[in-house]
Amino acid sequence: MLPRPYEGTTWTLRKDLAMRCWHVLLLLAAAFPSAAAAQDTTTTSSTTGTVLTLSDALAQARQHSPVYLQTLNNAGPASAGVRNAYGQFIPSVTVGAGLGYTGSGQSQFGGTLFQQSSPSYSSSYDISLGWQLNGQVLTGPALQKAQQRATTMDIAAAGLDLETTVKTQYLTALQAVAQVDVARQQLKRDTTFLQIAQARYDVGQATLLDVRQAEVGRDNSEVALLRAEQAANEAKLELLRQIGVEAPSDVEQLQLRDTFTVSEPDFSLDQLLSTAADANPTLRALQARADAAGSSLTAAKSEWFPTLSVRAGWSGFTQQFSNTDILLSNSLGQAQGAFSSCQQDNEIRTRLADPLPPRDCYTASGLQPDGTLDPVVAQSILDQNNVFPFHYTRNPFSASLSLSFPVFNGFGRSLRIAEARAQREDADQGVRAQRLLVRSTVQARYLAVRTAYRAIAVQTTARSAARDQLQLAQDRYRLGSGTALELADAQNAVQKAEADYVNAIYDFHKAVAQLEAAVGRPLR
Repeated sequence: MLPRPYEGTTWTLRKDLAMRCWHVLLLLAAAFPSAAAAQDTTTTSSTTGTVLTLSDALAQARQHSPVYLQTLNNAGPASAGVRNAYGQFIPSVTVGAGLGYTGSGQSQFGGTLFQQSSPSYSSSYDISLGWQLNGQVLTGPALQKAQQRATTMDIAAAGLDLETTVKTQYLTALQAVAQVDVARQQLKRDTTFLQIAQARYDVGQATLLDVRQAEVGRDNSEVALLRAEQAANEAKLELLRQIGVEAPSDVEQLQLRDTFTVSEPDFSLDQLLSTAADANPTLRALQARADAAGSSLTAAKSEWFPTLSVRAGWSGFTQQFSNTDILLSNSLGQAQGAFSSCQQDNEIRTRLADPLPPRDCYTASGLQPDGTLDPVVAQSILDQNNVFPFHYTRNPFSASLSLSFPVFNGFGRSLRIAEARAQREDADQGVRAQRLLVRSTVQARYLAVRTAYRAIAVQTTARSAARDQLQLAQDRYRLGSGTALELADAQNAVQKAEADYVNAIYDFHKAVAQLEAAVGRPLR
């Protein structure tokens, strides 16, 4: 308040003081706009920089999220498992080939000594076909298909979890950005309050305590704004991390453009529960795992079936001696022996009662009159030896058919059947537990959505009351009947009411997102 003027003060001094008071009132009127013109902080302000919408965030998350891609990678092995199960009905083919070397010397096999005078090179090939049919082969496709369906449901559950996580964090980032606007408005109000307090102090209508109080409020608002900006940047960084992309150096310039409208929830709890029972991806994944466990039990029981096996094979070999001189020498010895036998046979032929004509022993044995091998015979021996590595000698074709019946294997089958039955029962109980969890979660989040919507109405009323309180405090301060402390409390109440209103708005949107995650489908 202005000090009471002394007696005898001139009219000029009164006029000067009156003009200053009028200026202060005009400044107050300009500084405190009406509550109806206050800005709604539920939407983000327009900023320059990279724009990220929720749909873009979800699309990038499906392409870059490490956790989701790890689950997505399981689709390849699951598909390969189905192909492998059907491939067991096709005969297997094995092709083999080999090269070998054997030095000269003696070797013993089966108690018999073998002498090899010349080193030799050898090669071989083997082609075999095999086909087997048993219980594991017959039940394999059904088991692998069940596991593939379970993998598909796991991927769907991971996709919904990723969508819920990214959407919730996107809302959190929007909420943090909106809180920055709230803090910025509070700083603006506290800055104006400091200017007015200083102006009133200059004309003697306020004390130095009012000025210092306004300075403290302004400083606290600056700190609150810095912390709000830091929280918004951290929320954006967390959003980018969950998407799976690296954050830019100017993350504060990242702009989140999507807005979400608030509408009264008209969900039917019974319909939500029915939809969740059919569409919840986690429940469907567990059900698929239970089906796969049932197929595993059938496969374990099929071990009692007989096994039919069919085998067929083709093979060949080569052996080439490296020392041809020894080979020709051995052949010459054999030819000389054949020549002597031929001459003895000719003597017997001439002594018969009815003599037979003698044979040409040189032609029959391959010798020449000078006692050497016939060049044609020698070349033929060398040609027959020149077979390494691809002039194979074929072995006889071989084939076999066998049928075996499992009789006793140390209770191994009984153990595997018992384990498979226990796994199936555990999976059935897991499905039942998840179904109960889904129902309770849907009900809880349904109630949370209703509560969050009602909280918006309460916070709207509280914000309007706080704005009215601020308007009254401003009027009282302009008229000189209110104190700076009263005005500061009213400004803090408005700041808290606006912040609570922002939180109520985004808590509602998060509650709807969580309800959609529990149901397994979008609800709006």
